[in-house]
Amino acid sequence: MIEIDPWGVADIKDYARLFEEFGISPFKELLNQIDKPHLYMRRGIIVGHRGYEEVVRAMNERSKFAVMSGFMPSGRIHFGGKMVMDEIIWHQRMGGDAFACIADMESHSVRGTSWKDCREIGLNEYILSLVALGFDVEKGHIYFQSGNKKLRDLAFELGREVNFSEISAIYGFSGNVNISHMISVVMQNADILQPQLLEYGGPKPAVIPVGVDQDPHIRLTRDIASRMRMFRVEKRLDKDQKPYISIREKQAGKKALDEIARRIEGPKKKYEMHIDVFGIEASEVDTAMREIEEIVREVEMAYGGYGFFFPAATYHRFMQGLTGGKMSSSIPESYIALTEPPEEAAKKVKQAKTGGRVTIEEQKNLGGSPAQCTVYELMMFHLIEEDAHVKEIFEECKNGKRMCNSCKLEAAELMHSFIKTHQDEREKAKEVLKEHELYKQWL
Repeated sequence: MIEIDPWGVADIKDYARLFEEFGISPFKELLNQIDKPHLYMRRGIIVGHRGYEEVVRAMNERSKFAVMSGFMPSGRIHFGGKMVMDEIIWHQRMGGDAFACIADMESHSVRGTSWKDCREIGLNEYILSLVALGFDVEKGHIYFQSGNKKLRDLAFELGREVNFSEISAIYGFSGNVNISHMISVVMQNADILQPQLLEYGGPKPAVIPVGVDQDPHIRLTRDIASRMRMFRVEKRLDKDQKPYISIREKQAGKKALDEIARRIEGPKKKYEMHIDVFGIEASEVDTAMREIEEIVREVEMAYGGYGFFFPAATYHRFMQGLTGGKMSSSIPESYIALTEPPEEAAKKVKQAKTGGRVTIEEQKNLGGSPAQCTVYELMMFHLIEEDAHVKEIFEECKNGKRMCNSCKLEAAELMHSFIKTHQDEREKAKEVLKEHELYKQWL
């Protein structure tokens, strides 16, 4: 028996293939471990993750972690960008140290956006909406790439661990790609790892909320983080299939390895370039790994290393464009900007593509297809907080009890109210930012 999916996940076969091909894990496996999950989590909008277990553990243990994502200031902020902002803000409220990057160097190098426009768009579209949605500027960090020296210094160091051939293979760069574009890739790697610098409390689990299309950045950064480590810690099995932990020196030297051996209690054997730790029960391997990794990280930092955790990521579904197909910044009719007049936003909702039938009679007899409906998607993603109401709309549409016109009217009213309220909050955000010296240069 096929159960109706109340959240209407579209193109799930494509996501499943991506998971299999690139090693992304389904998010639903972690859902029951999260206290008060965000509606994107509950409704299957966040579909996958990479390494998010460490972040969940940190949240549950009330230990330090970070959240970071960025925005390229090349156009108006729309509901696709709002999704990332919502995820940053939720993680901040869950206790995470929150970082929001305005990727002006990327926009300038890739899109040719002028520095002046980068600054104005970054502030007036992105930063104001981020603060209006609830980002706490007292606790969080908002920055422009071009104005962050620590970030540029880190990017320079990371650049020693990646070469042109590798970046070309990952991103499909050809010979006519400009050098600044390639540098912007390393800047993004630095953005992702920056929350783990000593200036921000040192190494910690960190999550990057993104769409699936950003996975190449995540994979490359995890790889670079590994290369920047002085040691590699691995779980292994001996010839009798008993577990042990191996610590292998990569670039730290004998003194650092001796210090690790001194700090680890219990049976172990030290070799010239590695240490093997024995006497670990199979049920205690994960706990022992975390304890040993913490010792190794502390020693590594004492010897001038970074001690990076591999950054985690959550992957959310893409929103459909209002006209069908992809949402595109080059097609104004396909998206709703958070800064456009509420009346225009409501009008776009009323003109949006639905998943309804050609006639009312067919809708009543055959039911609609909410999974293909942009209006239902807006309500499910952004406009309705109550899960029960979203489920009701889904089932009534599928069963032919709800007509598209009534859905559009409800969604248009909700949209008008949301945009108006958000724009009122944006005006308050201007006043909030004026109180902070760091942000006065942007106003």
